[in-house]
Amino acid sequence: MLAEGMYIADRYEIIGKIGAGGMSDVYKAKDLTLGRFVAIKVLKSEFSEDMGFVTKFRTEAQSAAGLEHPNIVNIYDVGSENGMHYIVMEYVEGITLKTYIEKKGQLSFKEAVSIAIQVGRGIEAAHNKNIIHRDIKPQNIMISTEGKVKVTDFGIARAASTNTISSDVMGSVHYSSPEQARNGFVDGKSDIYSLGIVMYEMVTGRVPFDGDTTVAVAIQHLQEEMVPPSAYASNLPVSMEKIILKCTQKSTDRRYESMAALLADLRKSLISPNEDFVVMVPQTSQDKTRVIGADDLSKIQKQAGSVYVKKEEMPLPKIQPEYEEEDPEDEEYDDEEDGEINPKLEKAITIMGIAAAVVIVILIAYILINLFGGFSLGKNKSTETETTRTETQVKNETAENANAVSSDNGTVGDSIEDGVEVPDVKNLSFEDAQAELSKYNLGIKEVGRTSSDTVEKDRIVSQQPEAHQTVEKNTTVEVTLSSGKGSIDIPNVVGQREADAVSALEGTFEVSKDYAYSSDVAEGYVISQTPTGEGKEGDVITLVISKGEELVTVEDVTTTYKSEEQAKALLSDLTVSTTTKYSDRAEGIVIGQSIPAGKQVAKGTAITITVSLGPEPADVVTAATYKLNVRIELPADTSNISGANIVLYGKSGDVLSTWNNKTVADFGSDGLHLTKTGLLEESGKLVITWLDLEGNACGEQTENVNFQKES
Repeated sequence: MLAEGMYIADRYEIIGKIGAGGMSDVYKAKDLTLGRFVAIKVLKSEFSEDMGFVTKFRTEAQSAAGLEHPNIVNIYDVGSENGMHYIVMEYVEGITLKTYIEKKGQLSFKEAVSIAIQVGRGIEAAHNKNIIHRDIKPQNIMISTEGKVKVTDFGIARAASTNTISSDVMGSVHYSSPEQARNGFVDGKSDIYSLGIVMYEMVTGRVPFDGDTTVAVAIQHLQEEMVPPSAYASNLPVSMEKIILKCTQKSTDRRYESMAALLADLRKSLISPNEDFVVMVPQTSQDKTRVIGADDLSKIQKQAGSVYVKKEEMPLPKIQPEYEEEDPEDEEYDDEEDGEINPKLEKAITIMGIAAAVVIVILIAYILINLFGGFSLGKNKSTETETTRTETQVKNETAENANAVSSDNGTVGDSIEDGVEVPDVKNLSFEDAQAELSKYNLGIKEVGRTSSDTVEKDRIVSQQPEAHQTVEKNTTVEVTLSSGKGSIDIPNVVGQREADAVSALEGTFEVSKDYAYSSDVAEGYVISQTPTGEGKEGDVITLVISKGEELVTVEDVTTTYKSEEQAKALLSDLTVSTTTKYSDRAEGIVIGQSIPAGKQVAKGTAITITVSLGPEPADVVTAATYKLNVRIELPADTSNISGANIVLYGKSGDVLSTWNNKTVADFGSDGLHLTKTGLLEESGKLVITWLDLEGNACGEQTENVNFQKES
C-alpha cells in the first residue's frame, strides 16, 4: 500500500487513498511536472504476479486511453514500477451518482435527463471507437463540484470488434443486461440497457430488480417484467417513462439502435416532456419472456461463483471523489448461506451426478481395455502412436496459442506468424485506403459515419485495428468515415423561465448567462439568446435574463432651494418637464414636483417640476388681453393610452398654463375642452404628451393655437 509522501516514477506525489475496488486501489496524487492533481489506480499486490489480472489491468488503460471527451474521465499515463502496475487518470472533485441519488432520494425529471444526456454523450464517444463499457452503473458515474458528469472505470471494457466477452460476470448484476446475465454476446445495446436501469433509479430512487443473491437478480433481468417507473414516480412525464422502457427491453432488437438515437429522444423530452413520441418496436413471439432453463441457471451460478466476494471482506470506499471498480453488494452470492436450494434444481443436480458417475465408469473400462489390449497387440506400436499424438497435440496447441494472442496492443504483434503491420489510413478516402491496405493483403469495411470538425467529409476518421498493430494477413480493417461538420437545431428558449431554458440547453450546449433590466419581459425570464438556429454540440449559448423593470427613487427637489438645472440633474433617470408659477420664492427656484420624493418608479417615468416666477406683479397694465378656447381629441387608437399631460406655451416660449394627468375619461365623447383667460399674447402652441397604461410618456403632439381677444 502506498502512503502519503511517497512518489511514483519520480513524478507523482501521493496525497492519500481515496477509493478501493475489486482489484485495485485509487490514490489522489500531485503531478509535479504539470502541477495538477491526478487520480492513480494501482493494481493490488495480490494480483501483481497474476499475468491474467495484469493483462486485464493494462487492457483497461489501452481501451480508455484513446477516449477523450468532456464526459469521460481521461487517462493520462500508464506504467509499471518495481512490480507495481498503475494508471494515471483525471482527478474529479465530487461524488458518485450513487451517492447523489442516496442523498436526494429521487431526482427531478429535468435533472435526470440532463445527467442521462451527459452520460450518453460519453458512452457514445466510446461506442464510436468500438469500445463497450459493460459496467454502466451509478457508482461509475462521477458528478463534479461544478456539475459536470463523467463516466469512469472502463476496467471491463473491451473492443467491440472482438465479438467476445469474458466468461466471468464482470458487471454489477443490478444493472447488467439480460445478455450479460446469460453470458451472451454483448454490444453497445447492453450499455443502453444499463443506462436505462440507471435512469430508472434516478427518477424512482430504487432499482427495478433486487434480491438476496446475484443469481436471483440475474434471473429477474432475464424473465421478469419491470414495474413501470411511473408506479413510484407519479409525476414522471410519459416521454421519460417510454424512453426508460425502450432502453430496458429484454430483446436487443426492441431497444434503441444506437446511443445517438437515445440522445435524440432525451433532448426532445426536455422540449416536449408530455408528448408520446417514443416509437416502441412491436413484440414478436420470439421476444416473449421465457422461464429460465436449468442450463442457463447453471451458467449464471457458475458466473456468480467466479466473482463471489464476502461482504465483510470488501473494504468500504470513503465518501470523497470515488473511483469504484465494482460494487461489492452487487457481487454478493453464496449458495450455502443464502437459503435452501430449489427442489427442481436439486433434482437436476442429482441427475447430473448420476450421469457423471456413469461417464467415469465408462472411462475406467476404456482405460483398462486399452491397457491390457495394448500389451497383446504390441506395446511399442501403441506407445509410439500415443507419443506421436501427444507431440502433435502440443505443437498444434502451441501454434493456436501463438495465433490467439491479441494484436490489440502492438507490443505482441511479432508473435503472429507471417503477420503484417497495419498502415495508418486515417484522413484517406475509402478508395485510397482500400488501395493502400491491399498492398499488405488486408481488407477494408465501412462500419459507420460520424461528424467531425477536423476530418473532411468522406474521409476516414478512425480505424480498427489501429495503425502499426500487427495482425494476420487477410484481416479486415473496419473504418469509420466522416459525415462532415455536424450541426443540430438549437432550441429557442426566449420567453422561458431561466431554469427551464438552462435545462433545455444543458447536456448538449454550454450555457452562458447575462442579466439586464427590461420593461417588457418579467423578471427571471429569457429576453434573448445568441446564437439561434443551428449549432454544434458544445457550442456556447448566451442567454440574457430579465432583471425586471429598473426602478429609481424620486429625489426631493422642493424642500431645499434648488434651481431648475439642479433639479433636472437630480432627476436625470426620469423624463422631466417644467411649468412655472408666481410665488413668494425667488425667481428660478423649484417650488413643486408632480411625483412625491422617496417614491420608487420605473426608470424614464415622466415628472413635472414647477419653477417660481417670483412674486406676482401688483398691477399689470396691458393694452389688450386674450383667452384660449380649444378642443383636443384622443388618438384613433386608445388601447394603450391612459391620458395626457398638456402644456400651453406663448410665442416667446414661456409656459402660460399646464393641464397634467388628464385621463381618457376627461376627454369625454367630444374631446377635452381647454380654456384660459387673461393672456397677454395673441397666439401660442399646445404640447400634448400622451401617457401609456403605466403612466409613461409614449408620444408627443404639438398644436399651434390662436387666442381670442377679450372684450
